[in-house]
Amino acid sequence: MFILKPQSRLPIFEQLKAQILEFISLGILAPNDKLPSVRSLANELAINPNTVAKAYQELELQGYVYTMPGKGCFVNDNHLDDQIKQLKLKEFEQAVTEMKRHQIKQEALTEVITQIYKGGDNDD
Repeated sequence: MFILKPQSRLPIFEQLKAQILEFISLGILAPNDKLPSVRSLANELAINPNTVAKAYQELELQGYVYTMPGKGCFVNDNHLDDQIKQLKLKEFEQAVTEMKRHQIKQEALTEVITQIYKGGDNDD
């Protein structure tokens, strides 16, 4: 279910968090769905359980999941799709700000966005 890229500059726990958020946004993980246990996911991905625990802890602090002691970690049920979209828009804003600093013109960004949306990769 999860695909990690060890060669990525993004830490493994951040990759795991991003994939969980993507699965929530896409409806693959629904409210109150149980996430795999820390131990089982760590074994499946061949990573340290502390890495999985860190990803789960950060997602819980951000309100995306909740933990029931002795039961596991579950997807929260509080309009997460809207929260994830806001997070993605904030990330996009930061990326655009970075591009502006590198003097990439607005027209170039608009062209890329238009190409992506015309490409049919998005169902929206």
